[in-house]
Amino acid sequence: MDELPLPASLAAAWGVHERPGRGPKPALNLERIVEAAVHVAATDGLAAVSMSRVANELGASTMSLYRYVAAKDELLALMLDAGTGPPPEFPEPTIGWRAGLTLWATAIHEVMLHSPWVVHLPISGPPITPYQIAWLEQALRFLGDTKLTEDEKLSSVLLVSGYVWRNTTLAIDMSNAAGPDSKWPKVLANYGEILLRVTDPAKFPALRAAIAAGIFDGPADFADEFSFGLDRILDGIGVLVTARA
Repeated sequence: MDELPLPASLAAAWGVHERPGRGPKPALNLERIVEAAVHVAATDGLAAVSMSRVANELGASTMSLYRYVAAKDELLALMLDAGTGPPPEFPEPTIGWRAGLTLWATAIHEVMLHSPWVVHLPISGPPITPYQIAWLEQALRFLGDTKLTEDEKLSSVLLVSGYVWRNTTLAIDMSNAAGPDSKWPKVLANYGEILLRVTDPAKFPALRAAIAAGIFDGPADFADEFSFGLDRILDGIGVLVTARA
């Protein structure tokens, strides 16, 4: 069989690649390397992750890591898989495509809020790791009973996942901005009043109307924002599902 055109570390994650060579079982393995990288990201942030820092966490040399992970990009891809984990046990697709995708999107949102460093991982290609493919499979199953084409099903999943990723990133970043180490808490707490003072009613009538309605009073409710945006996206997909039916 021809060798898969896939980096060895990612093939190993699928269990279709074995470490060559003989001799005693090595002290390092791919799982330990990824776990150490995730620990660094969770403790000190994604920017702290480097091959040398991960090697230091493991008490190993940096060069020894390259026997398992050829590049940092591969390590980041594996960290995404570890950070999100496998999808939970979802109900059968008979619950309906909309209810299913709502559960699916909410589950991803909650996973990312629990591991906020995940949202800042660079996305350099389509999903290729085991857990990411398992999440994709589940979403496609929920759309299985619709009359959408396979292209439309995949595009719908990408639309929903893109929204989840962006909304969760915003929620995490805004939460950090309101934290004790940030310079922004006073600005955020008085946002409506600040805008009222710096904007000209003649130039910003729509914004002034929003301020007068009190929408900037109090902390932002990102849970409501997430649900509102997700519902609007599913409304749009619903129009297409109905048209195809």
